[in-house]
Formats: sequence, C-alpha cells, structure tokens
Amino acid sequence: MTPVHPIRHLLRAKDLADVRYREPLDVRALARAAHLSPAHFSREFRRAFGEAPHQYLMTRRLERAAALLRNTDRTVADICLTVGLRSVGSFTSSFGRAFGLSPTAYRAAHPPAVTRARVPTCVLQAYARPRAARLEKTPGPHQASVVSD
Repeated sequence: MTPVHPIRHLLRAKDLADVRYREPLDVRALARAAHLSPAHFSREFRRAFGEAPHQYLMTRRLERAAALLRNTDRTVADICLTVGLRSVGSFTSSFGRAFGLSPTAYRAAHPPAVTRARVPTCVLQAYARPRAARLEKTPGPHQASVVSD
C-alpha cells in the first residue's frame, strides 16, 4: 500500500470547504476531514495554500454572496444566512473589507437581476457547443443547395 501524500488530506478539507461552505464549518471540522489536529492542520493548510483555513472558508462564502447579490433579488440578510454566516453586521463588515463596498452598494453597482433574461441551461449548452464545420454538399437531384451564414 502506497502512503498518502500529506497534501491529499489538506485537499480533502479544502474540497469540504468549497462544497459545504453553507454549513457551520469550523477549523476543528476541517481538521477532522484532513485527519489532523486543529493546530497542525492550520499550520499545514496555511503553508500549502497561503491562507488560514478560516480565511479560505470566509473567502468562499463571500464569493458566493457576491454572486447571489449580482444574480438574485434576495435580501442581504437572506444571502448572509444562505452562505453560512449568522450575523448580518459581521457579514457586511467582512464583505466591505473583501470587495470595497457594502453588499447593498455592490448590488447597486451591477445591473439588477430582473433586467437579465434567464436562459435555460439546455439552451446555453446548445449555444456554446462548437459548430460543426460547414461543408458544402453537392445537392441531389431533388434537393436545393442551402448555405447559411
């Protein structure tokens, strides 16, 4: 059996923070996922990823909050709770430090969500699909020759 590289345990905790940022995660829970003590986990996480685990989790939450502010009409309080934070005041302060604007000012700086049309995912996927090379075919005796674009 080959030993697991230590970074793999840290990646497990990082992935947990990325996916479950809404949940009441703390350093102890992330350390458990990495199978390390909280103190050792915090040191190794900072060394591997350049920031403390708590800061990494807060950054993910604030990024998601910014996306919700840009793309929905949900209240700031609702967004705060949705991303896993409990205090609107702390959320507003943290958001202001990260983005340079309050959540309300950040939303005002972007077009309102209602002005953008919602496009179904299937349409987006079809539109983003690369177009097949257009080859001119020689039409059969009963077919018209049509070349678009």
